[in-house]
Amino acid sequence: MKYIIIPLSAFMLMACKKDKETVSNPSPADSLSVKQDSVTVDTVASGKILVEVFPFPKEIKECSCYFARNKADFEAEKYIYADDAGKTAYMKLDGQRLAMNLISSNDMEVDEELSKEIENENYKISVKGKKIKSEEALLFEGTLTIEKADGTIVSTPIYGECGC
Repeated sequence: MKYIIIPLSAFMLMACKKDKETVSNPSPADSLSVKQDSVTVDTVASGKILVEVFPFPKEIKECSCYFARNKADFEAEKYIYADDAGKTAYMKLDGQRLAMNLISSNDMEVDEELSKEIENENYKISVKGKKIKSEEALLFEGTLTIEKADGTIVSTPIYGECGC
């Protein structure tokens, strides 16, 4: 009886060890695709400026404009720009949440075009858009252009609304 138990135990030990090796060595393509998908969820690095998603700013109480990269992100509340339709714009750039002064804005007098200029010591930001729908709030599609002090320029499409 003991002669049967020893070989049987050795066989089971070898079978378990082989399964562990198979599981712990995924193919390089699998690990690469998983890593790539997880990195690109809520950020876009274009050039040298990282434009990140952030929640709607608590500082904004009434009228506002807020934009995402596209309609799907807008509906999922993944904003890349927001302002209080007056003096302060909010973004998350290069890992920092920023509150910047609006230099010029025509959002509440809009006919068909939207235009905003924002600036601080590190960035110049331009928001340009066309009205695509007019209801309680005005829906816009356009372009957000960011220029860094070192001359790096990045543009990204935007979709969002302005209203009170």
